Amino acid sequence: MPLHLVARFADLREDCGTQVEIRGQKILLLRDGDQARAYQGLCPHAGAPLVDGAVCDGWLVCPWHKAVFSVSDGQLSEPPALDGLARYPLEIRGDEVWVGDQPFSDPAFGNDGDPRTFVVIGAGAAGIAATAALRDQGFGGRLVLIDREAQAGYDRTALSKFVIAGDMPPEKVPPLRDEEFYLGQRVERLHGEVSRLDVPGRSLSLLDGRVIEYDAALLATGGQPIPLPLPGAELNGVLLLRSRDDARRVIEWAQRGRHVVIIGDSFIGMEAASALRKHGLEVTVLARAEVPFTRQFGERVGRAIRQLHEGNGVIYRVGDEAASLRGEGHVERVVLQSGESLKADLVVVGIGVRPATRMVHGLALEDDGALAVDASMRAAQGLWAAGDIARFPLDGQPQRIEHWRLAQQQGRIAASNMLGANLAYADVPFFWTFQFGKRLDYLGHATEWDEVLFEGSPESFEFVALYCTAGRVVAALGCQRERAMAWLAGRMCQPLNVEEALQGVRQASD
Repeated sequence: MPLHLVARFADLREDCGTQVEIRGQKILLLRDGDQARAYQGLCPHAGAPLVDGAVCDGWLVCPWHKAVFSVSDGQLSEPPALDGLARYPLEIRGDEVWVGDQPFSDPAFGNDGDPRTFVVIGAGAAGIAATAALRDQGFGGRLVLIDREAQAGYDRTALSKFVIAGDMPPEKVPPLRDEEFYLGQRVERLHGEVSRLDVPGRSLSLLDGRVIEYDAALLATGGQPIPLPLPGAELNGVLLLRSRDDARRVIEWAQRGRHVVIIGDSFIGMEAASALRKHGLEVTVLARAEVPFTRQFGERVGRAIRQLHEGNGVIYRVGDEAASLRGEGHVERVVLQSGESLKADLVVVGIGVRPATRMVHGLALEDDGALAVDASMRAAQGLWAAGDIARFPLDGQPQRIEHWRLAQQQGRIAASNMLGANLAYADVPFFWTFQFGKRLDYLGHATEWDEVLFEGSPESFEFVALYCTAGRVVAALGCQRERAMAWLAGRMCQPLNVEEALQGVRQASD
């Protein structure tokens, strides 16, 4: 295989990668002491340029969605990527770095004769991540994935951010895994819904009568949108936003000049407001909080987000909740508790989700329907749970967090433990939101803090905010500071004091 001279070793940095291009291929060079390695230049999850990421303590962190890869071999450590990085041949000749233009081939998957049956119930973020991890970590037995939707599991985060904005057709939402993966990895993907999960008996029944017995199972059924408990909620044009079909229905009604009322100031609700304004709709948000997201981001950032929405024409209504919906077959108006009536050609409901666990038998559920799990994500003997349905210990407190990447992390941890490991969640929760062209990345899960330090200005939407308690960073929020947030994603896995955080953010922002 021919090698190409691409760089001088002395020019390679250790805090981030160096991108080169060979015959149109973007390749990332990473320096590790007196060694160097070459990997694919784009993240396998969504194509982010890894050169904009950060290297921290032997890990490469993607700038967009914070996937983490080992610098030493490119193996995946943290999702949302589901694959490690393709590695290219590299030689150091004196001070010259020579790289091949063809990656090393991956070893083929083989069957080790394992007689066990593992079942993954749910083909969303947690379920697909677990399925990929089980095969990646060598499970050779029968692997069944049960999916409620006929099409393969896909990235639901795109629905409120890009699909209803018209930036991505519903059918183009990328699958988390394509059919080639299921065939090549011998994954039985069954289209069906579980009617009963017999936890003590280690068996499950599908609505169509099929019964599957298992040795280990992962329940990853996610959340079901909470329906609007108001008169008129059954009218046409009153829509939730959880699936591709939901997004299609929203788009069908999203015609310029129409009026949409969004009930709920959740992240999905506010993302929908942003997306539908792009279509030229008149958008009103019925909010419970005077300032959105103060519980997550604090008042200053929340006010900046509200001003962003109002500056783009969103009407933000507080303190006057919906009482009923009116219309002849199709919604026409939203009547408020004050008696005021708002014109509505479309109503989008975003008031939260509840765990989809009604099929569980033989195991007590939490008051909200969640499954309590230990640090290994185990809910009972032979059963693990991950994602929106799991209440797990975080910093000594039981938490249920509805984050896409967190669900994937938990799915991978559960997969390892199904195979006999003893791993516990020890990473940093991450989510992101996209509103009116502004992308906000959030790390951590802070319910309180005693100070917020800003590098940059939230009003200009170019900043990093550090949420601190007793001199320690407990959460961070960033906009247009991708490398700084990637560095924080790696560094916050260990206790991080304010001084080191500020220094690292400033260096990463240079």
